[in-house]
Formats: sequence, structure tokens, C-alpha cells
Amino acid sequence: MKSPIIVALDSATQAEALAMADRLDPARCRVKVGKELFTAAGPAVVEALQVRGFEVFLDLKFHDIPNTVAAACRVAASLGVWMVDVHAAGGEAMLQAARRAVDSVSLPPLLIGITVLTSLAEHDLPRIGMQGPIATSVERLARLAQQCGLDGVVCSAVEAPVLRQALGAGFALVTPGIRPAGSAVDDQVRILTPYDALQQGATYLVIGRPVTQAADPAAALHSIFDSIVHP
Repeated sequence: MKSPIIVALDSATQAEALAMADRLDPARCRVKVGKELFTAAGPAVVEALQVRGFEVFLDLKFHDIPNTVAAACRVAASLGVWMVDVHAAGGEAMLQAARRAVDSVSLPPLLIGITVLTSLAEHDLPRIGMQGPIATSVERLARLAQQCGLDGVVCSAVEAPVLRQALGAGFALVTPGIRPAGSAVDDQVRILTPYDALQQGATYLVIGRPVTQAADPAAALHSIFDSIVHP
């Protein structure tokens, strides 16, 4: 099977990120490059990871006026990344502009919409102007993303069953907040184990510290992969 695991390389430098990547097997995971690492190292770290055989999820969560997001997505897509994301709350015009920009390259990456960050709980929503339960906001943003031609959304695995039923089998659900049994919760609120997340309808699992902060990252990745293949 193609691994659904995406290891978050939340490193402060390219050297740290590549040292971690060299301990991982690209046949068992993809990798995620986020804001801190990309700000520190830029496109060079993406290229270095690709040379090592990794498909890269460029997790920069673009959210701006349509022209600005389109330009950023076009550049990201030209790097040959596997996946790129934008905030679905940016609205219809922004999402459609991002879709057109990504489609302008010969091998478009997956274009994924951010719904509600997994670090947010129900009591956080009114303070940022969102009304109703988290699940309602997630589904509304996910439906908008699908209508605008995006390939999927980032959501909590807790919301995956409802989204899978509402949006169909072909719509990717990328789920952070994944913690193997016994792992620390850290700053995530809405979490599930890798196996449970897939059973709930997740397509891809974003896993960071349980792998990258393990004493043996390769063994931790192997254990998680094995728990999915042989539950």
C-alpha cells in the first residue's frame, strides 16, 4: 500500500530537517514542510527532500486576496510539491484563483483547503467570529472547498466520518492531530490514533512529534505504519 503517513518536519533549520529525513523511509511516509522550516530554508529544502525520494506537502496555509494567493500557489506548484494548502475561509474567489493557478503547471499538486485548525476547541470559535459547533463550520468550509474544485481538506479525524459521507470517497481528508496510543497530546485538541483515523474516513495522516521526537524515529515510523497495515 502507498503509505498515508505524512511526517511533519517541524524543524528550525534545513540541516535539522534533512538529518531527520535521512532517518526516515520515503516508502513509508511523505513529509510536510511548514512555515518555520520554509521561512528558514526556502525552496532549497523542498528540493533536497525530493532528491531523497520524498513527496512534499508544502503546508503554508495561504490566505490573502485572490491574486496574491494565486501567485503564491503558482510558485509552490512549480516547485514540484505533492500537496499545497490554502485557507478555505479565504472565500470562493480566492479558492477558485488558487485552483486555476495550480492547474497552470504540467503536474499540478493536490490542492487542499484548511477548515478549522485542530488546536481550536468549541469555546474558541465565538472569539474568532465563528458561530455554531466546530463540526458545522468544518462541513460548511469543506463543502465550499469541494464546490471550488479543491482536491480535499484538512480536518480533524473526529470530523472525518461526516465529511466522508457528505463529500464522497474521492475527496481527500488530511488529518493532523494524530497520536499513536500512549503518546502525549501536546497542543492538539481533537485527536485520534492512526488506525482509528483511517477507519473514520481519513485519507492522509499528519504525524509530527510522535515520530520526530522519538528516541528512534525510524522505529517509531515503522511501528505506526505496522499498526495501520496489521492492526
